[in-house]
Amino acid sequence: MRTNIDLIRSALDLAVGYAATVDDRRAVPDAQALAALEAFDEDLPEQGANPSETLALLHDVGEPATVASTGPNYFGFVTGGTLPIALASAFLADAWDQNAGLPVMSPVAAKLHEISRHWLLDVLRLPADTEVAFVTGATVANATCLAAARDALLAGLGWDAQSQGLFGAPEFTVVLGEQAHSTLEKSLGLIGLGRSRVAVVPSDDQGRIRADRLPEIEGPVLVCAQAGEVNTGAFDPFDELADWAHARSGWLHVDGAFGLWALADPERHELIQGLDRADSWATDGHKWLNVGYDCGIAFVRRPGDLLRTFTAAAGYLPQEAGFQAMHHTPQSSQRARQIEVWSVLRTLGRTGVAALVRQSCEAASAMAADLRAGGLRILNDVVLNQVLCRLSDGATTEALIAEIQADGRIWCGSTKWAGETAMRISVSCWKTEVPHARSAAAIILECAERTGRTSLRAD
Repeated sequence: MRTNIDLIRSALDLAVGYAATVDDRRAVPDAQALAALEAFDEDLPEQGANPSETLALLHDVGEPATVASTGPNYFGFVTGGTLPIALASAFLADAWDQNAGLPVMSPVAAKLHEISRHWLLDVLRLPADTEVAFVTGATVANATCLAAARDALLAGLGWDAQSQGLFGAPEFTVVLGEQAHSTLEKSLGLIGLGRSRVAVVPSDDQGRIRADRLPEIEGPVLVCAQAGEVNTGAFDPFDELADWAHARSGWLHVDGAFGLWALADPERHELIQGLDRADSWATDGHKWLNVGYDCGIAFVRRPGDLLRTFTAAAGYLPQEAGFQAMHHTPQSSQRARQIEVWSVLRTLGRTGVAALVRQSCEAASAMAADLRAGGLRILNDVVLNQVLCRLSDGATTEALIAEIQADGRIWCGSTKWAGETAMRISVSCWKTEVPHARSAAAIILECAERTGRTSLRAD
């Protein structure tokens, strides 16, 4: 037993050492670190290896090959860092190894779910009766909400999807914006509504659904909107979409993987008009709330809609009071994600969450200003934490992105916008402040010069 505890303490020391030095690392591993990963290529041991040797190999080879996404210089994939309290709570939660599926399996997880639900609805200013379920990420959160929407709409048409399935079910129309995120299409395919059997509505130059182009159809409808377009950070016109959907006995769902957190910041008031009128919302805690991966959160306005879809009955399962997570989510056994969420919300408070959002937005605005002054074309209205930019064309932008990634000090990714390559910059780590953003902008401009762009063209 003593040897096992020493092993755990060694791992904790290594983890703390990583957290203490990650800010000074390259954003991405170098070629030497990537080549060293070949050390993992070995046959499965017949008798097993010494656990201390296994831990040492994992640390010595694995740590240098990590992406420093928990540091202040990573701007890809809307990836948050991990707040110290989230990491510390995760250490405890991993040691506790609680199954949050039922209250009897973990009273502490059940209690913290109850508190976290109340606090999340408070900080996001969502209706007080809204149900909250923790899942693996925004993709599953979207699928969870859309499955509940599917069954609720079919129930309104006299069809029990859980007992009768979808064969022969009454039809309803699914409506997406032209710039809907791919995870919405993935979710629709996953729940049997189809990725292509949708009405696609044109978007404006920021990726927002054009409400004036909604189709002339009768209900019921399932409308999928966005809070935070993945390239531009733009928000759909929620009031108009809610009016249109609800007039057709419909359901309005909002994919707010990162953008839903704008609800926490009173300064984003102009973006969130009507957002609280939706019937469901999906977001990630591991993005802007900066808890560890994997933490998706599904919000469904009407109590009972999740239960209708996800109840799992079995003779050995207890009939107990309180929220039973396994009956409200796709998974039965599940880790207690609410522990980290509770810890972060308690530590930051309402004003701290708002400040976290505001800090990222200010950093994004500062970076956009410096890049524009240096000659890059800023393609979006920087209203949130996303900056979309381009050099003179797609080809020069591809060269710039390649140079930035080879340089390694920061990391930015590419996207397609208006038919050409653009660079997408996402600011969502709690460590990234305006000075980090301005330093990153200087690195981008330096890389642009190295690609041969000796005279950058301003807008």
